Amino acid sequence: MIDLYTWMTPNGQKISIMLEEVGLPYRVHPIDITKDHQFDPAFLKISPNNKIPAIVDNDNGLHLMESGRILLYLAEKTGQLWRQDFPTKWRVVEWLMWQMGGAGPFLGQTHHFVKFNPGKSSYAEERYAKEAKRIWGVLNTRLAESAYVAGDYSIADIAIWPWISRFEWQTVDFADYPHVKRWYAAIAERPAVKRGWDVLEEGRPIPMP
Repeated sequence: MIDLYTWMTPNGQKISIMLEEVGLPYRVHPIDITKDHQFDPAFLKISPNNKIPAIVDNDNGLHLMESGRILLYLAEKTGQLWRQDFPTKWRVVEWLMWQMGGAGPFLGQTHHFVKFNPGKSSYAEERYAKEAKRIWGVLNTRLAESAYVAGDYSIADIAIWPWISRFEWQTVDFADYPHVKRWYAAIAERPAVKRGWDVLEEGRPIPMP
């Protein structure tokens, strides 16, 4: 049994989708980041960086923070969604790191300045809106070559997809990125993705282009 500490953010949704995809039993513990529950001392013991998501694997007592690391752990634990043949193994890691180091942080800043704080800094709005389009362009180019970012559907797709689901906040138009649109829609139809998307059962539909 996995204990999942999460909230309805792209990073949180990565892990609930992954748990649904691999079929591991899990319990959900909501950490309401709008009420600063991530700073609770009990949660700090599980996630020293005070961020969701985090898990505790009750099979061995291991607790982990950082969504990319958790995806790698669950893939290794189950032998699913991370092929180990060369070079596919490293292609998956490459695109997972692309999300962790670039797409996630920069799209997050787009949300912060463009969606939630418009008018505070025209420089920041222009910078991050431009970067969002560049990121989408990189993804679109890759998906013109491959059905999924690393060949087969993998943890790399699971890491990236929830960030693209916030497209309405990112000043992008799917019409300009047809390969992203095809990929996004295909993943949205996966039963495990539908279950993992609204793991807190708030009744939120998956946004569709």
